[in-house]
Amino acid sequence: MASQALNGKKKRAVRQNSNVFAIFDQKQISEFKEAFGIFDHNSDNIIDRDDLREMLSSLGQNMSDAYIDKMINEAPGPINFTMFLTLMGEHLSGTDSESEILAAFQAFDVDGNGVIRADELRDALMQMGDRFDENEVAIMLKHAPITNDGHLKYREFVQMLKHGE
Repeated sequence: MASQALNGKKKRAVRQNSNVFAIFDQKQISEFKEAFGIFDHNSDNIIDRDDLREMLSSLGQNMSDAYIDKMINEAPGPINFTMFLTLMGEHLSGTDSESEILAAFQAFDVDGNGVIRADELRDALMQMGDRFDENEVAIMLKHAPITNDGHLKYREFVQMLKHGE
């Protein structure tokens, strides 16, 4: 924030290719656009800490800085309208955040090099938690970025899952 004040520029949201607009129908998108406008008090097309604080204050909620920071940090970058829709889609559909999915994959990354053995992931998916069958695992990994030596590049995979890239 201090660096923004010094150079007079506001951090811009990174454009993301996203299929989030396919999740909602046109009426829902219009309603979310209206809600986004209510949150964006300074009308700069980015919801920041001050916007969120003002919105919560107007509802009689005086939240701590830590609570507001936690809410803002749910997004991997500045909250423009596309990011706002992405967050709403995640909350409404109950999917895990990108950081939570990455953390799950990192538990299998014993070398910390960004790849895991695809066969070990396949076995874990079929033997742990909500078990997948062979066909479900095959479908899930069909277009996954797997190296010639059988390693899944899980960061790229999470990017594909969350952003359709």
